[in-house]
Amino acid sequence: MLPEHAAQVLEIYRCGIDGGDATFEEAAPSWEVFDAARLAEHRLVAVDRADRVVGWAAVSPVSERCAYAGVVEHSVYVRPDAHGRGVGTLLLDALIASTEQAGVWTIQSGIFPENTASLALHRRAGFRVVGIRERIGRHRGRWRDVVLLERRSPTLD
Repeated sequence: MLPEHAAQVLEIYRCGIDGGDATFEEAAPSWEVFDAARLAEHRLVAVDRADRVVGWAAVSPVSERCAYAGVVEHSVYVRPDAHGRGVGTLLLDALIASTEQAGVWTIQSGIFPENTASLALHRRAGFRVVGIRERIGRHRGRWRDVVLLERRSPTLD
């Protein structure tokens, strides 16, 4: 993911926000805010043959404490017109490979239970449900649950 991808990445993020089941966020941030919050070495885009960004994945540290140096939270977003074509799998597999190579031992994410496609994608990639955070936040006027998932690297101990 490079600065020249910014507009397309943020547009895909906005589509996810507009769909209502991807995030608590209400609006996509500026590129500067987005860029500062994610680790540069683990930001990926998938592009089609026309060089159009069709999806992205990125991670953020979960804590500045050194005990959590190998724990990240991730996001995967795919353009609505590219859903069901394997883009999410491609991005998540590449993200897992990238983080494992860097010594990350846990990737976590929170997913709304209504986002069944994302839950299935993560289960196929080896994520497990850690728990459900019930009524963790209000979103668009209603309480929302979040399924907490994690993937522990089998190659690191």
